[in-house]
Amino acid sequence: MIQRMKVKSKKYFIFILFSMMMTGVLFLFLFFREPVSILIELKSLSASATELYNDETDFIDVLHYKIELELFPEKKYVKGQTIITLRILPAKNSDKISLDFYDNMKIETLEINGTAKNFLHEDNKIVISSSAEADSSYQIKIIYSGSPKSKGLGSFNFAKYHSGENFVYTLNEPIFAPTWFPCNDKPDDKAKVDIIITNDSSMVSVSNGLLIDIKKIDSRKVYHWRSNYPTSTYLIGFYSASYKEFSQEYISLDSSRLMTLHYYVMPDKYEDALYDFSVHPDILTVLSKLFGEYPFIDEKYGAAQFLWNYGAMEHQSITGIGTNFISGKGFHKDLYIHETAHHWWGNAVGPKSWKDIWLNEGFAKYSEALYHEVKSGRNSLKSSMLAIKQDFEDETVYYPRANLFSRVVYDKGAWVLHMLRREISDTIFFYLLRGYFEKYKYTNASTDDFKNIAEKFSGISLHKFFDQWVYSGKGIIEIDYKFKIKPGDNAGATAVIYLNQIQDGYDSYSFPLDIKFMADSHSEIKTFYISSRETVISADLSFTPDNIFFDPEDWLLARFQRIDR
Repeated sequence: MIQRMKVKSKKYFIFILFSMMMTGVLFLFLFFREPVSILIELKSLSASATELYNDETDFIDVLHYKIELELFPEKKYVKGQTIITLRILPAKNSDKISLDFYDNMKIETLEINGTAKNFLHEDNKIVISSSAEADSSYQIKIIYSGSPKSKGLGSFNFAKYHSGENFVYTLNEPIFAPTWFPCNDKPDDKAKVDIIITNDSSMVSVSNGLLIDIKKIDSRKVYHWRSNYPTSTYLIGFYSASYKEFSQEYISLDSSRLMTLHYYVMPDKYEDALYDFSVHPDILTVLSKLFGEYPFIDEKYGAAQFLWNYGAMEHQSITGIGTNFISGKGFHKDLYIHETAHHWWGNAVGPKSWKDIWLNEGFAKYSEALYHEVKSGRNSLKSSMLAIKQDFEDETVYYPRANLFSRVVYDKGAWVLHMLRREISDTIFFYLLRGYFEKYKYTNASTDDFKNIAEKFSGISLHKFFDQWVYSGKGIIEIDYKFKIKPGDNAGATAVIYLNQIQDGYDSYSFPLDIKFMADSHSEIKTFYISSRETVISADLSFTPDNIFFDPEDWLLARFQRIDR
């Protein structure tokens, strides 16, 4: 009896160990193949659809934020002052000004143009009673204090490093900037920003733009950062920790400008970061050649380690990289490509609303594949796209409701660009990307804006393409097919192929379809344009094929199943 129990326990232990090993292998595969995947899954928890898609009319255009923040990490407490320079939009007279700011924060004083004003602070809004004249400018100063809430996946974090040292960082995306500074928290209201961070003298405080100065006041150190590039509130961020710094250089494509790349990591990650971060100049060069010069070259590109261990965040000019993604082994290069690409797609060209988030994430995801194509050729492009090919049945690419950071937005968004490239040709596609970037750089674009400029560059109507892949369609093309071979003229053959679209997510897709016909010593690719749910194709060939392959170059989100066997 005891012996049998021992044997059973041993087998049970081996089974558990095997299961754990397989789980670990699966985790490592997902982790290292596509580290951003964890970010995608978790960011979807960050905000309700109601908050995200608040389309109420705005009356203000913020021109500049001056954010001063004094940090008290042990107390998890801040003292703040934000000065907001704004103008009232033309033809938008109002008797009040509304700003976003979490109501757990205590406002001590509020002034407009130096005069104290009455205000109401509730439901995470500041409503200021003031006659606001159209096309007029105002300066609002708000002094406040409190313990910022950490919303979403951590909008404001007082944390401890594993060595016990204090670590403070922010992550506003998508709508949590108001947890720590008053603002108009909409992605299309970009503004210049000064951010001034005071912390203990042992801490290095890092933020957007260029470092203006560092001042030491008793045992405290004050860092002043400034960006003159328009910045969305969700891209404003800072990190404050006992960093060790190092740098690299990037030379502009025309060799006229030299930009310093600044890096900030904890001392125990310094050697790992020296290796991992060294890819950034090459990434910047490749992406600049593809899309146009790095858009913030007059300030910086930088990366700072932070303790958000689910991925990275593309704060403008200073990307946050989670500790887990600094390995010293180059495991997470795709993540670095992705976040750098956001400085074109998301940061320079921002979304008009969160409905257009695929213009950020789909573009950055496809940039990974484009980088690998440049460095390693067409097969690397294909393998990158096949690695993210799925059914995508959850939502539409546009306006993804609560699934703001789902694989539909990232991976299907990348496939939309891949298929558009096939639809309009390589040459026009890359002209389009550069033209789109130049037209909307430092402003915001909607999906319609991208569609319209794509039509302009290609000279064709893309209404059907965008409807089926972006606005209305869910899932992918699913086709049942059968084919037969008939004798042809001059010893050739005619292949007759019957296609039937069976998907539920969209009634009838239209798309170019490449078919490869094969025999032992012959092959030929022919292209057909499919525009109906049921299609019969007749192909005259100089040989008799014994097999056919659909979409041999992997341009389509489609699945084909033969039914006549």
